[in-house]
Amino acid sequence: MKLRLFLVAALLSMASPAAAQCLLCAQDAAAVSTRKVETPLRVDVETRLDMGRIAVGAMGGEVAIDPASGTRQLLGDVVDLGGFALSGAVTVRGEPGAEVRVILPASIDLESSHGRTARVTGLVTDLSAAPRLGPDGRLRFRFGGRLQVAAGDDGDYRGRIPVTVEYQ
Repeated sequence: MKLRLFLVAALLSMASPAAAQCLLCAQDAAAVSTRKVETPLRVDVETRLDMGRIAVGAMGGEVAIDPASGTRQLLGDVVDLGGFALSGAVTVRGEPGAEVRVILPASIDLESSHGRTARVTGLVTDLSAAPRLGPDGRLRFRFGGRLQVAAGDDGDYRGRIPVTVEYQ
C-alpha cells in the first residue's frame, strides 16, 4: 500500500492587537501614515509529506517521519515496501526579520479510496522556539509526524494538513 500525505497551506497574516488598537486611537493622518505596514505572509509547499510504501499486518502499526533528517521509523506490525519517505518542506515569505508562529493541527484523518481512514498525529517542525524570517524575508522549515494505520486498512491514503502562519 502506498501511503501519501498531501499538504495544503492555509495562512493568516494578522497585526498584533496592540497595533490595531493604536491605529484606532490615532489623532491625525500623520500618526497613521508613520505606522509600519507588515508584508502579507505567503506560504509555499516545497515538498509534500510522504510516508512511503508499507504493508500493515494483523496488529496495525505506525510510520514516523523525523522532520530534521527525513528518516522513517516503522513501529508495530508494519513492513517496509520501499518507496521514498519524505518530510514536508515549507517556505514562508514576509517581513524581513519578523518573528512568526507556525501552527499545525494536533491530528489529521486521511482517507483511502475504499473509505478507510488513517490518522496522522504528532506533527512537528524543525523550527526553533521563536522562529524569525531571515533578512531576505524567508523562512524554510521541514515537518514530520506519525501515521497510525489499523490492521488490514491498506490503501492509498490522502489528506490535507492546514498550516497557519502568523506574525508574532
